[in-house]
Amino acid sequence: MQYFALLLSPSDAPEERTDPEAAAREMKAYTDFHTREAASIRAGDALTPAAEGVRITGGPDAPVVTDGPFPESAEIAGGFYVFEADDLDAALALARQVPHASKGAVELWPMVMEFQPTSKLTGDHWLALLIEPADNAHEPGSDEWNAAAAKHGELASAVGDHFVGGAALHPPSTATTVRVRGDDVLLTDGPFVEGAEVANGFYLLSAADRDEAVKLASMIPATTVELRRLMGIAGL
Repeated sequence: MQYFALLLSPSDAPEERTDPEAAAREMKAYTDFHTREAASIRAGDALTPAAEGVRITGGPDAPVVTDGPFPESAEIAGGFYVFEADDLDAALALARQVPHASKGAVELWPMVMEFQPTSKLTGDHWLALLIEPADNAHEPGSDEWNAAAAKHGELASAVGDHFVGGAALHPPSTATTVRVRGDDVLLTDGPFVEGAEVANGFYLLSAADRDEAVKLASMIPATTVELRRLMGIAGL
């Protein structure tokens, strides 16, 4: 089974000012994690700052584009992974090894379908995170879910080679948040922050520039789409 892991920090967390040695140590920690768990990591990368991101509301018929940062957000995503794991316990074992878990949180969601990226991820790719009111998070297989899935199937056909991959996520009740504080591993059921909106799925899009990425993301049938560019440093 596959799991989507979103690396999160509180939006009011102070911006880190690391020296080159500290940055090198952190990069090594990620490289070691990638080497150690290569067989279980299907994709992942860091995201460029939220200030460079975009939120799109209103749906494909009347999209409204808002530039980042997003001060109304309780948490900010800084990166993501797609893990392959036999079960939730195995996925949690991966999530708690992510270096960010020791200072922020890793929100882990089971995915509804398999993620099969069409190319290696680079800085020319964008993560489009689909966000919905909690009441819109329908159970997979329900009539409402199937109707929405059909719209997403039409989108994948329309964007063609710009579609690198993506998946729907199971409802928020299935999410688990992982934090590591010293020797303690803290697990919380449900999304990282309780609120009116929850992650519902994601796309990875290929775009020549920001304008093209916004145009593509505006076609996604979702209440809100948060669009963030990949840094292209993970090599996954």
